[in-house]
Amino acid sequence: MALTNKQEIIKEYQKAANDTGSPEVQVAILTQRIKELTEHFKIHKKDFQGRRGLLMLVGQRKRLLQYLKNEDASRYKSLIERLGLRK
Repeated sequence: MALTNKQEIIKEYQKAANDTGSPEVQVAILTQRIKELTEHFKIHKKDFQGRRGLLMLVGQRKRLLQYLKNEDASRYKSLIERLGLRK
């Protein structure tokens, strides 16, 4: 499953012109993939292998967010507010 607007996500969350691997960019891309897979599973309820992949993506995003929280709490807070992850 390909991301429809990956370049737009990178441009929105990057810190510098050539930044494609910062935690903010990675979390934003993972969040978009998770949203797309969630919509997929509303239609295909028995896709269990895909569900496993979704859980792996959620775990990876959780680890990246934990890293960001430990490194710089202000960047973490601004990112979760922009993505709307925590309520």
